[in-house]
Amino acid sequence: MKKGILNPVGMLGIGVLLGAGSRWLDAYTTNLGNVFSQLAVWILLGVLISIYSSTQKKAMCNMLPFCLGMLAAYYGAAVMTGGVYGRTYLIGWTVFALASPVFAWFAWLTKETGFFPKLIAAGIVLVSVLSSIILFDGFRFYDWILNGLLVYFLFWKRIRR
Repeated sequence: MKKGILNPVGMLGIGVLLGAGSRWLDAYTTNLGNVFSQLAVWILLGVLISIYSSTQKKAMCNMLPFCLGMLAAYYGAAVMTGGVYGRTYLIGWTVFALASPVFAWFAWLTKETGFFPKLIAAGIVLVSVLSSIILFDGFRFYDWILNGLLVYFLFWKRIRR
């Protein structure tokens, strides 16, 4: 199953589905829309895609179409439905998507041995926590869950490559 999904075409499809789903949640729900509008959930998904990719190159090649698909579907759906979205968010998410291969490269490294990979993992968790506090006005209960999962996968979960 992992090999069937973890390829650029599969990641593009999943990104499109999650982007459209996220837009739908924003439009029709409050709580779930808030969860999927924040960075922590996308950091967790990006880390999972990256660490389960068999090589750094594959991690990078999987992340870019995932993020671009998510971005295109989310804002495409927003335009088609006359939804409200801010230019600042569009720019921010575009920068995030275009930088995602670099993030994937670093995330992939976290499953290697040594001090530097653990430092990278700690940095990823710190960015996730700080994004919730600074960008999204505080740490909510679901941030505990998302960041707890992030810590588990970065520090304790063994990955076979």
